[in-house]
Amino acid sequence: MKVAIRYYTRTGNTEKLAKVIEEVTGVEAKKVDNKLEEDVDILFLGSSVYAAGIDNEIKKFIAGIDVNVKKVVSFSTAAMLGSPYKQIEKLLGEKGIVLDTRHFHCKGKFLNMLKDRPNEEDLNNLREFVKDILNKDEQVHLWLYRIL
Repeated sequence: MKVAIRYYTRTGNTEKLAKVIEEVTGVEAKKVDNKLEEDVDILFLGSSVYAAGIDNEIKKFIAGIDVNVKKVVSFSTAAMLGSPYKQIEKLLGEKGIVLDTRHFHCKGKFLNMLKDRPNEEDLNNLREFVKDILNKDEQVHLWLYRIL
Protein backbone atom coordinates (compact mmCIF):
# COMPACT_ATOMS: atom_id res chain seq x y z
CA MET A 1 0.00 0.00 0.00
CA LYS A 2 1.44 3.36 -1.08
CA VAL A 3 1.01 6.17 1.49
CA ALA A 4 1.83 9.87 1.25
CA ILE A 5 1.61 12.63 3.87
CA ARG A 6 1.17 16.31 3.03
CA TYR A 7 0.32 19.16 5.38
CA TYR A 8 0.17 22.92 5.76
CA THR A 9 0.85 24.72 9.02
CA ARG A 10 1.38 28.28 10.18
CA THR A 11 1.88 27.68 13.89
CA GLY A 12 3.41 24.20 13.93
CA ASN A 13 0.35 22.42 15.34
CA THR A 14 -0.50 20.50 12.18
CA GLU A 15 3.16 19.76 11.57
CA LYS A 16 3.27 18.13 15.00
CA LEU A 17 0.45 15.81 13.88
CA ALA A 18 2.14 15.14 10.53
CA LYS A 19 5.31 14.03 12.32
CA VAL A 20 3.31 11.52 14.37
CA ILE A 21 1.80 10.10 11.18
CA GLU A 22 5.32 9.93 9.75
CA GLU A 23 6.42 7.99 12.84
CA VAL A 24 3.56 5.47 12.53
CA THR A 25 3.72 4.97 8.76
CA GLY A 26 7.46 5.31 8.18
CA VAL A 27 6.66 7.71 5.32
CA GLU A 28 8.19 11.19 5.26
CA ALA A 29 5.69 13.97 5.99
CA LYS A 30 6.09 16.83 3.53
CA LYS A 31 4.58 20.28 3.27
CA VAL A 32 1.97 20.86 0.57
CA ASP A 33 4.46 22.72 -1.60
CA ASN A 34 5.84 19.23 -2.37
CA LYS A 35 3.63 18.00 -5.19
CA LEU A 36 2.63 14.34 -5.31
CA GLU A 37 4.92 12.64 -7.83
CA GLU A 38 3.21 9.25 -8.07
CA ASP A 39 -0.10 7.48 -7.51
CA VAL A 40 -1.00 6.76 -3.88
CA ASP A 41 -3.51 4.55 -2.11
CA ILE A 42 -3.84 6.79 0.94
CA LEU A 43 -2.96 10.47 1.19
CA PHE A 44 -2.96 11.83 4.74
CA LEU A 45 -3.73 15.54 4.24
CA GLY A 46 -3.21 17.93 7.16
CA SER A 47 -4.66 21.40 7.46
CA SER A 48 -5.74 23.95 9.99
CA VAL A 49 -8.68 26.28 10.26
CA TYR A 50 -7.81 29.95 9.88
CA ALA A 51 -10.63 32.50 10.12
CA ALA A 52 -13.23 29.77 9.55
CA GLY A 53 -11.60 28.37 6.42
CA ILE A 54 -8.77 26.29 5.10
CA ASP A 55 -5.68 28.05 3.87
CA ASN A 56 -5.20 28.84 0.18
CA GLU A 57 -2.10 26.61 0.19
CA ILE A 58 -4.32 23.58 0.79
CA LYS A 59 -6.69 24.72 -1.95
CA LYS A 60 -3.76 25.08 -4.38
CA PHE A 61 -2.38 21.68 -3.42
CA ILE A 62 -5.71 19.95 -4.02
CA ALA A 63 -6.21 21.78 -7.31
CA GLY A 64 -2.74 20.66 -8.42
CA ILE A 65 -3.20 16.93 -7.76
CA ASP A 66 -2.61 15.24 -11.10
CA VAL A 67 -1.88 11.66 -10.01
CA ASN A 68 -4.28 8.93 -8.97
CA VAL A 69 -5.19 9.20 -5.28
CA LYS A 70 -7.48 6.38 -4.17
CA LYS A 71 -8.40 8.01 -0.87
CA VAL A 72 -7.59 11.03 1.27
CA VAL A 73 -7.65 10.94 5.07
CA SER A 74 -7.95 14.38 6.65
CA PHE A 75 -6.21 15.46 9.85
CA SER A 76 -6.42 18.94 11.30
CA THR A 77 -6.10 21.34 14.21
CA ALA A 78 -7.90 24.52 15.24
CA ALA A 79 -8.00 26.64 18.37
CA MET A 80 -11.71 27.35 18.43
CA LEU A 81 -13.42 25.97 15.35
CA GLY A 82 -14.21 22.47 14.23
CA SER A 83 -12.71 20.33 11.51
CA PRO A 84 -12.35 21.66 7.94
CA TYR A 85 -13.60 18.24 6.73
CA LYS A 86 -16.59 19.58 4.74
CA GLN A 87 -14.48 22.20 2.95
CA ILE A 88 -11.87 19.61 1.99
CA GLU A 89 -14.58 17.15 0.94
CA LYS A 90 -16.03 19.72 -1.44
CA LEU A 91 -12.66 20.53 -3.05
CA LEU A 92 -11.70 16.88 -3.43
CA GLY A 93 -15.16 16.01 -4.74
CA GLU A 94 -14.71 18.54 -7.54
CA LYS A 95 -11.65 16.53 -8.60
CA GLY A 96 -13.35 13.16 -8.18
CA ILE A 97 -11.13 12.18 -5.24
CA VAL A 98 -12.64 10.25 -2.33
CA LEU A 99 -12.30 11.66 1.18
CA ASP A 100 -12.48 8.96 3.85
CA THR A 101 -15.32 9.52 6.30
CA ARG A 102 -12.85 8.92 9.14
CA HIS A 103 -10.87 12.03 10.03
CA PHE A 104 -8.79 13.28 12.94
CA HIS A 105 -9.21 16.73 14.47
CA CYS A 106 -7.91 18.18 17.71
CA LYS A 107 -7.40 21.54 19.36
CA GLY A 108 -4.24 23.49 18.61
CA LYS A 109 -2.57 26.31 20.48
CA PHE A 110 -3.12 29.85 19.26
CA LEU A 111 -1.55 32.90 20.87
CA ASN A 112 -2.15 32.45 24.62
CA MET A 113 -4.95 29.92 24.23
CA LEU A 114 -4.59 26.16 24.57
CA LYS A 115 -0.83 26.36 25.09
CA ASP A 116 -0.51 22.64 25.71
CA ARG A 117 -2.36 21.49 22.56
CA PRO A 118 -1.96 19.28 20.71
CA ASN A 119 -0.92 17.42 23.84
CA GLU A 120 0.35 13.88 24.40
CA GLU A 121 -3.18 12.51 24.68
CA ASP A 122 -4.03 14.05 21.29
CA LEU A 123 -0.87 12.55 19.77
CA ASN A 124 -1.60 9.11 21.22
CA ASN A 125 -5.15 9.28 19.88
CA LEU A 126 -3.71 10.15 16.47
CA ARG A 127 -1.31 7.18 16.62
CA GLU A 128 -4.25 4.84 17.24
CA PHE A 129 -6.30 6.53 14.51
CA VAL A 130 -3.54 6.05 11.92
CA LYS A 131 -2.95 2.43 12.93
CA ASP A 132 -6.68 1.79 12.57
CA ILE A 133 -6.77 3.38 9.10
CA LEU A 134 -3.79 1.33 7.94
CA ASN A 135 -4.99 -1.94 9.49
CA LYS A 136 -8.52 -1.71 8.10
CA ASP A 137 -7.23 -0.81 4.63
CA GLU A 138 -4.75 -3.68 4.75
CA GLN A 139 -7.54 -6.07 5.74
CA VAL A 140 -9.60 -4.92 2.74
CA HIS A 141 -6.59 -5.43 0.44
CA LEU A 142 -6.04 -8.94 1.81
CA TRP A 143 -9.73 -9.79 1.46
CA LEU A 144 -9.78 -8.59 -2.15
CA TYR A 145 -6.60 -10.53 -2.87
CA ARG A 146 -8.20 -13.71 -1.51
CA ILE A 147 -11.34 -13.43 -3.64
CA LEU A 148 -9.49 -12.53 -6.82
